[in-house]
Amino acid sequence: MSLQQTPSAERIHIGFFGCRNAGKSSVVNAVTGQELSVVSEVRGTTTDPVIKAMELLPLGPVVIIDTAGYDDEGMLGELRVRKTKQVLNRTDIAVLVCDAGVLERGSVRQDELELVRFFTEKGIPYLIVINKADLLEEDRVILLERSFPLELQGKVSFVSTLTGEGIQELKEQLGKLAPKEDPGHRIVGDLLQKNDVVVLVCPIDESAPRGRLILPQQMTIRDILDSGAIAVVTKETELARTLSALAAPPRMVITDSQAFRVVNEIVPDEVPLTSFSILMARYRGFLEAAVDSVDAIRNLRDGDRILMAEGCTHHRQCEDIGTVKIPNLIRKTTGKDIQFEFTSGREFPEDLTPYALVIHCGACMNSDRDVQYRMRCTLDQGVPFTNYGMVIAGLTGILGRSLGVFDA
Repeated sequence: MSLQQTPSAERIHIGFFGCRNAGKSSVVNAVTGQELSVVSEVRGTTTDPVIKAMELLPLGPVVIIDTAGYDDEGMLGELRVRKTKQVLNRTDIAVLVCDAGVLERGSVRQDELELVRFFTEKGIPYLIVINKADLLEEDRVILLERSFPLELQGKVSFVSTLTGEGIQELKEQLGKLAPKEDPGHRIVGDLLQKNDVVVLVCPIDESAPRGRLILPQQMTIRDILDSGAIAVVTKETELARTLSALAAPPRMVITDSQAFRVVNEIVPDEVPLTSFSILMARYRGFLEAAVDSVDAIRNLRDGDRILMAEGCTHHRQCEDIGTVKIPNLIRKTTGKDIQFEFTSGREFPEDLTPYALVIHCGACMNSDRDVQYRMRCTLDQGVPFTNYGMVIAGLTGILGRSLGVFDA
């Protein structure tokens, strides 16, 4: 997979934060070497987060996020600030941009200190950048000591987007803060040995993108190949023949959740079986919570509300899994009059107390940090949190089998 093909969820997300007119967009443009953000002397030019996937040395594939001014005002300002807070949930590295002129006339602003507090609370590594350093008249050491608490001074650097001062050093500092890749963080590769055969069942229906496989299938195939194992891809209609053509039973079968029932009937009991969605729950770090929350379906009552949350936006088909198939399955299984609500993309409610259950998609388009925030936010409000594949496996009676791959 090339750098340009790296999914956004697998890239390092770098968010640039600060007050209006601090020069965030100018710093973003200087760091990336591209005109990603509109630069203007008018306060509040950036209204919504500007998001761009790109390659940035020495980090590699990244997502750059330029946010609105955190001190924005009025009703629209409140909306922009809320969106800025949402960006924090998927930020791997934060950059707080301060205006050198403002610091010279006073000190670090409360809005900026609040952002630092958010970075710390969420465990986000961060840097503080004093922009427009070329305009400074005060001694930098004195300015630093006067403006920032001692514990923050080591995180501060000076840059000028006009002269280019400090920009290369900033990029190198970002590289040092990049999260280290965990070789054990795998979709399925850690469960495999070299030359193991894995059969992947990929239904081709109206919801499948024309000419390609969906992202979880692509990611799983790549992880299998990286492990030196062998990936055999088939449709559920050809699965029986595929298994009979193999010289020996496969190490495991991985299926799209929508075909769980039919695949379960075909695959012999002694062959481990799971789904892409269940593997993604483990990969994104919410497998245990998702398993524990499946039983909540059995306790649903008439009038309960379920939130169906998807991490991406796509054209919904008439038999869409999130809006049609799973709601129908839950209503049929429980016999209850359940109300369903839907969110997609970056939107996720802050108040989840109206819901009896949150069912998330496989989260292939969400970063680990983003989906774990969603999980914690949900569970902290006393609401169960699970995902599509877990629900289908639970309601079709094969959840235990689908989790057996982690014990084999």
